[in-house]
Amino acid sequence: MRLTGTQHDETPWWNTGTAAAGAIAVGTIAVHLATGWRYGFDRDELMALEDARHLAWGYVQYPPMTPFFGWLALKWFGTSLVGFRFFAALVQAIALVLTASMAKHLGGGKWAQITAALAGVPFCLGGGALMQYISFDYVCWVLLAYGVVRLVTSENPRWWVFIGAAIGLGMLAKYTMGFLAAGVVFGVLASGARRYLGTAWLWLGVLVAAMIFLPNFLWEWQRHFVSLDFLRFVHERDVHTGVTNGFFLGQLELTMFALPLAAGGLYFYFAKRDYRLLGWMYVVPLILLVALRGRDYYLAPAYPMLYAAGAVWLEGIFDKNEAWTAAHAPDTAFRFALFKPAVWAALGLNIVAAAAVALPLAPVNSTWWKLASQRDIVFPEEIGWPEFAQSVAQVWQQLLPEEKLHAAVLAGNYGELGALNLYGRQYGLPPAISGVNSSWERGYGDPAPETLVVVGYPREFLERHFASCEVRGRVWNRYGVANEETTEDPEIFACRGLRESWPEFWLAARKFA
Repeated sequence: MRLTGTQHDETPWWNTGTAAAGAIAVGTIAVHLATGWRYGFDRDELMALEDARHLAWGYVQYPPMTPFFGWLALKWFGTSLVGFRFFAALVQAIALVLTASMAKHLGGGKWAQITAALAGVPFCLGGGALMQYISFDYVCWVLLAYGVVRLVTSENPRWWVFIGAAIGLGMLAKYTMGFLAAGVVFGVLASGARRYLGTAWLWLGVLVAAMIFLPNFLWEWQRHFVSLDFLRFVHERDVHTGVTNGFFLGQLELTMFALPLAAGGLYFYFAKRDYRLLGWMYVVPLILLVALRGRDYYLAPAYPMLYAAGAVWLEGIFDKNEAWTAAHAPDTAFRFALFKPAVWAALGLNIVAAAAVALPLAPVNSTWWKLASQRDIVFPEEIGWPEFAQSVAQVWQQLLPEEKLHAAVLAGNYGELGALNLYGRQYGLPPAISGVNSSWERGYGDPAPETLVVVGYPREFLERHFASCEVRGRVWNRYGVANEETTEDPEIFACRGLRESWPEFWLAARKFA
């Protein structure tokens, strides 16, 4: 039983909400380990794999945290697909435990803690399935929310140091942490948390955040904040292609049957003056993302703190009504007791639906796989990379031996670059070069190549810059899956006779993707 005051909780540790949430988290890791070997590396994973071989304090397309964990995965597990995805699965599991812990510190019992964890499982399954920056961004938002929960429930200002560290780490994961940080700032000014403005701990937290973020800031400064150019390009592309439309519908897809739980959590925070800071931490990012036309999933990391509070709020309602029913209408007690299992059943449906479209479970090209690919568009992009590298290698082998001494392979996007440098060595390919994102900064070698095997660039671009470009091959995969490699610029060229200097061409070859 749960005891309060000076008494100790006599519940065995294995029968607590913390233990149950931990078991759920470990279960998600086991699921990822059991399924993560299927299909292949995703395009974004190949980008992280390539960047992991070139550690830096920043990259054009994202801050340094994801490549750092990619570097750790390479050191520990080599190029194992399951091993490379391990840290993404691990941090998602940590986020589940933190979500349950938030419910506990908000006053929730075992049921609330389990409910909060179950509500977070669907995103955990998707976020932990791939080694991507979204996974680390998500856990940093949850870390920050956890720190604020501990702050408002303990009244201990030292938690500002933890909060500052979470913000700093979040900025090293994905710059959208700035939206949540804005929510914290507004929440402090608009709620009872204003009293913390006079404490040194808050300003120490600000300093900690700034110091953690400083190396990446300096990297950006030295490159004239190139990531802003990249983000502007991506945002304009997303708006033009319509993927930023339907933001609110996207929130329904993110939460599904957990939406009432999230709404209850938001009510819980705003109903209590001391907790309104947490409510603003959801509302402010929501307003900013709507105003700036962000992608719907950018708000996904804000839901765990709502799930935690919603579970506590719902548990309080159930417990109060169960007590009243037992005292005044005992004949209806059994029927009311079904509400708690019904909540878990609804969350279970969320988990099943998420697993069906987020985990690599279905046989390639099966009806299930095709339906899942419509919802999770990464699946087709995990198919065919070994064949891709083999196709390019066949063109490379057609070059004369003396040509190969002064030749290079040019890849059009980061997935192609990562695949060539992952699989190409076994086919005798040299390290590939690319003008995409941070790869452009790594250059084209010295001396500059005279002949290029090119893939992923349109014929028109190549004919403008080379005297001769011959089609020598075409990208394919053994499943016949249509993806970006097989449908967008799938021809493989052998190009000679650069019309301008290499520095001029390299500027023309530079692009964001």
